[in-house]
Parts: sequence; structure tokens; C-alpha cells
Amino acid sequence: MERIFIDQMNTAIRLEGIPRRIVSLVPSQTELLFDLGLNDEVVGITKFCIYPTHWFQSKKRIGGTKQLNISAIRELQPDLIIGNKEENTKEDILALKEIAPVWMSDIYTVEEALDMLNQVGELVGKKEVAENLVGEIVSGMNSINCKKSPTFLYFIWKNPDYLAGQQTFIHSMLEQFGWRNFCQSERYPEYQDEIGEPDYVLLSSEPYPFKNEHVSEFEKRFPKAKVRLIDGEMCSWYGSRMKLAPVYFKSFFEKEKLI
Repeated sequence: MERIFIDQMNTAIRLEGIPRRIVSLVPSQTELLFDLGLNDEVVGITKFCIYPTHWFQSKKRIGGTKQLNISAIRELQPDLIIGNKEENTKEDILALKEIAPVWMSDIYTVEEALDMLNQVGELVGKKEVAENLVGEIVSGMNSINCKKSPTFLYFIWKNPDYLAGQQTFIHSMLEQFGWRNFCQSERYPEYQDEIGEPDYVLLSSEPYPFKNEHVSEFEKRFPKAKVRLIDGEMCSWYGSRMKLAPVYFKSFFEKEKLI
């Protein structure tokens, strides 16, 4: 029986029954498929899909998120491909639509991420599991009561220095836990000196791998701010990893005496 779904880019896709051969083009959505209870149904993942570990070691890798191996995906004969507007290129997605139905996420907010979880759950026949997962995430987020609302600059790259600005999932995720983004530009602007100095400078573990040795450098650049390393996966992975974020941020806030 044919099922019709509208993805987050407002595109209709048609599926014949529950998909049995799925290719995932995004790490956070790959992890979601595992947490929804799938295993054999997922036949292809990217080289950046590091969770779960045993999938990374055993599943067919079909290139990087922006350099997909179209031929390898075709050989897998998928009946569903799951991608993301920001992570994957338009050219690759157009080519993949000639192979199988492609469901695309488009996520800028926590609410859109939760909607994605529910939609993917329904796509793959795991609607109830997805609903329970969303409930767990929402409950965890609502349990965090940050008494202070510190301002932040969130660095995602170094030389050149790029920030997570407005209209990004990182912005929405941090504001969900009481932070206020000091960067008023949209998307991922390059840092400009005139932006000023926030309460916190956050150095993300990804995509640029900021380490302890970078902290002292940024402390000199921002002498009035508290410079901290932060787990990029907790801030930017919009799949089932969101269920771990409340515990992470509660611990972070307790160390900083913000709650």
C-alpha cells in the first residue's frame, strides 16, 4: 500500500510499505535510526556516522555528507534515503532522487528537530518509539531551570574564526537551556572585533576540534569572558542524541554555578 509523506522541505515522497533498505546521509539521523530500533534495515551510512560504533565498523560507507558516492548508493538498492538540506548538496540529492525516494530534513530549531524525530519514526514504522523518545527529550529539557541567562559567542571554526549565529540549531539549542546568543548575525558569520565581549566564549569540539591549548589564546582575546570548551555533539546533533543534552547541560551549569 502506497504511503505519502511531506518532508521538511515541503516535498512529497511516496513509499510502498515500510522501507527495508535505508541509506542515511547524516550522522545524527543515522544514530536516530538505531535508537528507533532499526538494524538490518539500514544498509548505508556516511564516513562521519560514528554512532553507533558497531554500525560505523560494519555498515557500508557511502562517502562523506557533501561528497557522496552515488554509484555505491545505487548498488545498495535503497528503498528510502534520508538526508538534510544543510548537510548534503543539492546536486547529490537530485541525483539520488533518480535512485529512490529521498526524505529531507531542514532544521533550524529544537521544535523542527523534534518534528523530524516524529516524522522519521512514522516513515520507518516506529511511530510509537519516536513519540516516546520525543517525550523523554522534552521532559529532560523542561527539567533544567537556569536561574541566570548568560550571553555567549559560540566558535565553530578557527582561522578564519566562524560563529554560530541566529537561525541555527545551535542557537536554538543553547537558548532552550537559558543561554543568550551575543552574535546577532544569521547563520555562520565570521567573527568581527566590533561584536563585543559576552559572558562566555564557547569553543566547540566540532567541526573544528578546539582543545585545551586554545583556551588560553581566547582568554587573552576575551579577558572579561569565561572561556570554556563545549561538546559540539550536544549542541548541534539534532537527532536522538538530544536525549543526552539535559544531563550534560545540567552538569555544565552546576560547575559554572548558573543553577
